Amino acid sequence: MRSPKFFLLAILSVVAMQANAGNKIKYYFNHPPETSVSTGVDAINLNGRIDDTLIAYINRAKYTLDIAVYNYTSYSGSSDLTSVANALNAAYARGVKIRMIHDSSSTNSGLAYVNFAIPRLASPANTGAYGIMHDKFMVVDGHSPNPDESIVWTGSTNWSVAQFERDYDNVVIVQDSALAHAYIGEFNQMWGDTGITPNVINSKFGPDKHDLGRHHFTIDGKHVELYFSPSDTTNNHIKSSILTADKDLYFGVYTMTDNGCANSIATVKMNGAYVAGIVDQYSNYSGNTAYATLTTNLGSNFITYTGSDLYHNKYVVIDPSDACSDPMVLTGSHNWTSAANTKNDENTLIIHDATAANIYLQAFRGDFYALGGSLTKVYGCTSGVQTVTEESVNLDIYPNPSSGDFTMTLDLASPQKVTAYITDISGRSFTVINDEWQPAGSMKKIVSVPVS
Repeated sequence: MRSPKFFLLAILSVVAMQANAGNKIKYYFNHPPETSVSTGVDAINLNGRIDDTLIAYINRAKYTLDIAVYNYTSYSGSSDLTSVANALNAAYARGVKIRMIHDSSSTNSGLAYVNFAIPRLASPANTGAYGIMHDKFMVVDGHSPNPDESIVWTGSTNWSVAQFERDYDNVVIVQDSALAHAYIGEFNQMWGDTGITPNVINSKFGPDKHDLGRHHFTIDGKHVELYFSPSDTTNNHIKSSILTADKDLYFGVYTMTDNGCANSIATVKMNGAYVAGIVDQYSNYSGNTAYATLTTNLGSNFITYTGSDLYHNKYVVIDPSDACSDPMVLTGSHNWTSAANTKNDENTLIIHDATAANIYLQAFRGDFYALGGSLTKVYGCTSGVQTVTEESVNLDIYPNPSSGDFTMTLDLASPQKVTAYITDISGRSFTVINDEWQPAGSMKKIVSVPVS
């Protein structure tokens, strides 16, 4: 008996990227941004009060705090961060289980004010194959029964007065249980246990760690990537991200010595993208060929910070002016060096989102102008931050009619959340794509029609 043929009607629901940052990912800076280029969400300067925000999240903790911070330095001149220790001690007193990992080669003077009953673990000595425990993350209530309570704090900022108030840094705060669990998995490798007491025999740092395989997340409808070092070959992800730039690219990095990263930047510049960057003076030394590559290729669009503080960011902003491309931000603790890639404990987030890219563009332009530079405003495709109508999406199904498999093609001008289902002539519906984030460009999907 021949299978009946079905005439198919494709129904498509499209939700475009909106010009808002959502509620689950927040971005903060400690120097004034240039909000004149904002597309609707202004970058936020905490104006030297990052500690207040950190304390607010510590105070939110109900169950657990897992903290991996390179350096917690309490005093700097007339200022201090004993208030952070006080918040940790208060959390411990109300029953929050706290675990702390710190770098053994750093001063960590702030730990003297943290209740010594709170378990802590120092990284191994900086010798041989191992570098430093350079992470700067905190997981709040990662195992909360309410997934909306799980928070990840990360970025480039150590816990010090200088970092919070004077150095150039950024903070990312993400409300997502799956991401929190991924960070806890990394923490547990270094801790050597899943419990409250560290196991020094089982703990793994640096090149002894292994890839846990948790790299891709959907948060606020955004594709978010997570990589730890050295297990996840992070420099490769930095380079591949850089090479996606079509329209413009901006980077702010404390230390860049990796030739691959510098050459990737030079490549996108040669291919016609507008490129500008900032590095700290720490990168300017004889023999640093990466620095020489940037100086040669970027000219006045490359600034070396020479002030008394640090340009301590580690980020790149890709295609913030081209929402029809794949706008993204890459940030975290990872400097663009061989040591960060092969020896240190580091973490890196890649957030694919036009609004996030614009927020970091505001921060970069604010820094670049404050350091005496000037930039050309880049204009590109902006449809990705406007409402996209269904008429602007090309959808086709064939053969039609069909008694079995058919092919659906979808062509999107910008990344969008899509639901697509087909209906046969009898009124039966079959979901093909269910509220999934789709990248810009063309996709093809083979679908089988259920036959009853």
